[in-house]
Amino acid sequence: MGTLILAVTSLLLYSIGTALQALSFRGRVHTNTAITSLIGLLALTSHGLLTAQTVYRQGAFDFGFFHSSVLISWLIVFLLLILNLRKPVQSLFLGVYPLAGLTIIMVLVNHSSSRAVPGYSYGMLSHIALSITAYSLFTLAALQAVLLYMQNRGLKSNYNSLLIRNLPPLQTMESVLFELVWAGVTLLVLAIATGALFVEDLFAQDLAHKTVFSLLSLVVFIALLVGRYIRGWRGVTASRWTLAGCALLMMAFYGSKFVLELIFQRGV
Repeated sequence: MGTLILAVTSLLLYSIGTALQALSFRGRVHTNTAITSLIGLLALTSHGLLTAQTVYRQGAFDFGFFHSSVLISWLIVFLLLILNLRKPVQSLFLGVYPLAGLTIIMVLVNHSSSRAVPGYSYGMLSHIALSITAYSLFTLAALQAVLLYMQNRGLKSNYNSLLIRNLPPLQTMESVLFELVWAGVTLLVLAIATGALFVEDLFAQDLAHKTVFSLLSLVVFIALLVGRYIRGWRGVTASRWTLAGCALLMMAFYGSKFVLELIFQRGV
């Protein structure tokens, strides 16, 4: 199936999913998990086929800036659909679906190609898989942290606001946030460990920024978990630490790729 057809199909389905979630959020329509999951699954399938054609071409992997973005957004949708089966996280679709659509549009309008690599060792592929899964989980954690921050602020000013009425209880929101952080930290530790094992030099010129920012983000997330256990950090404090850690991690991945590929025109 053509790339354009897959992209348009994915964008259409994500638009429908976003519209339904927005209408449900405003109380205009009633949606259930089955409907949300069906639309998401159809979009995920189309998005996945598009990702396969984008990232893996002619026997080579291309993990450039835009191609990695469309892969990570696919994984974010995949993880959220699974999480939605057992957690009240439907509000996150309002951020995730437009984000996925944006990455698809970026791939369509950008025709430049970064350096494609014919083959990776299993060790490198495991490092890449762990890394992008950790990034995806922390993206969900960042969105959850934003909602938690807004919920805390809203409870102090207007208990009957649209946001407060649609979000789960504060304790549930915090529980979901820390589950995402724990899972993300576990995978990030494994990603760094496999990188140390299978990447020739983590502090080489092209990788130094990524490694340093990844380690800094890990320190922030571990500090958050320790603060949660020892001092009972929650609410606004937990949201701020989560967003700080996610910002460092995004700088590690997207910052280095943006500078090297789009400014210096070098493949990574």
